[in-house]
Amino acid sequence: MCVPENNKGWSAEWQQLQSKLNRRRFLTRTAMGLGSIALGTLLGKSLLGNSAAALGTETAAADLEQEILRAIPHLVPRAKRVIYLFMSGGPSQFETFDYKPKLVDMFGQPLPDSVRQGQRLTGMSASQAILPVVPSIYKFKQYGQSNTWVSDLLPHTAQVIDDLCIIKTVHSEAINHDPAITFFQTGNQLPGRPSIGSWISYGLGTDNANLPSFIVLVSKNAVKDQPLYARLWGNGFLKSEHQGVQFRAGKDPVLYLDNPEGYDGADRQEMLESLKELNEYQQELNRDPEAEARLAQYEMAYRMQTSVPEVMSLKNEPDEVFDLYGPDSRDPGTYAANCILARKLIEKDVKFVQLYHQGWDHHGGLPTGIAKQCRDTDQATAALLKDLKRRGLLEDTLVIWGGEFGRTVYSQGKLFPDNYGRDHHPRCFTMWMAGAGVRPGISYGETDDFSYNIVKDPVHVHDFQATLLHILGIDHERFTYKYQGRRFRLTDVHGHVIKELLS
Repeated sequence: MCVPENNKGWSAEWQQLQSKLNRRRFLTRTAMGLGSIALGTLLGKSLLGNSAAALGTETAAADLEQEILRAIPHLVPRAKRVIYLFMSGGPSQFETFDYKPKLVDMFGQPLPDSVRQGQRLTGMSASQAILPVVPSIYKFKQYGQSNTWVSDLLPHTAQVIDDLCIIKTVHSEAINHDPAITFFQTGNQLPGRPSIGSWISYGLGTDNANLPSFIVLVSKNAVKDQPLYARLWGNGFLKSEHQGVQFRAGKDPVLYLDNPEGYDGADRQEMLESLKELNEYQQELNRDPEAEARLAQYEMAYRMQTSVPEVMSLKNEPDEVFDLYGPDSRDPGTYAANCILARKLIEKDVKFVQLYHQGWDHHGGLPTGIAKQCRDTDQATAALLKDLKRRGLLEDTLVIWGGEFGRTVYSQGKLFPDNYGRDHHPRCFTMWMAGAGVRPGISYGETDDFSYNIVKDPVHVHDFQATLLHILGIDHERFTYKYQGRRFRLTDVHGHVIKELLS
């Protein structure tokens, strides 16, 4: 269009349009839009959710605004990432951190009714005529400037005790393994809800587009006494791109990631482009959000073909690192080797890394069984904290250690001075946290002389989850996802942030 050099040849309508679209007005009216584009560039595609084309023009603006608001932390985050060391089976607090010296004089005596208070038992010990009290056969000593009691089973953990925030009064309603682990990981005893890592992936997105934001490592050298299910790191009703991805030792760290036989990179790229067209067509036709999630997963898988082999390799780690983590660390897939991988993954800005180590379910033969568990995990756990600290990573990484419940003060089955077992005990047990956001060198909460009931400062599972989210900058009450007409959250309708644990 030819535009006259002066206004004489312009129509009245054109002059009116010019006055409405001067530079100042244009910048004023489009400021939010330009700001959104800039923010989108900084945050990345994963945090902006669905595109306007996929959502439809009527709801695109509102949904984009909600996605941006959700992506911004509600609070100033103390931690950027999490390593969760899950001790599956229920470690005994008596043999680790909850020192109860008065039990020595009560060996073999029945648990007083005034202590049990009619609380339910599992089917494994409910039929016992008496519930004989049994003290730990292991000695305890005080360590660090905090003078914290630690069992002789954990000499390496004792060296880093002043970095730990020990919580002795965690409690749960679940008394059996499956519902108890599911409760810890998803906030509900029934399966189907998103796991903690999936919630964090959904809320905080990723800082590395070439790796999943939620990665799971399972020890190959653990006693497989209780099964683990993939739903424990599942996405529930969130998009499937938020589910945890299990990395394995061996030739195929991630299943089905390598190209099929006879394919090269060009073939794979062509196949992905064809799949992308099909999924885009399905998205346009059905408005199915899972179609977009599949697109994201295929693209991630393509990028992971390059990133995974590099991060899974330990060949460039110096001997000094293997010496720090212990001899098992040279064997890929062991707990110690997985601890090194956890450090490498968070160096790559993976948000949530979860290690599962089975074998803590000691209904019988506890002294022998727990000694092995501690030998397999103690040095590597302490080494992980030391390694993170010297690299400056502990300052913004939260490390968690614990199982799904504790063990009973009484012995299940026959009792011998050097051989006993303990049943499940969800009413009070011990966990610890370390690193960003938590107070180091403290022991929080008190249990009675039998570690059977909580005397002071209880911490429910939902309280633990609320505090974890708070450390990451998330208000657990505002962090919801609408599904089937209801807004769900990790803590359901419960939970309080335990501010006394925070630094």
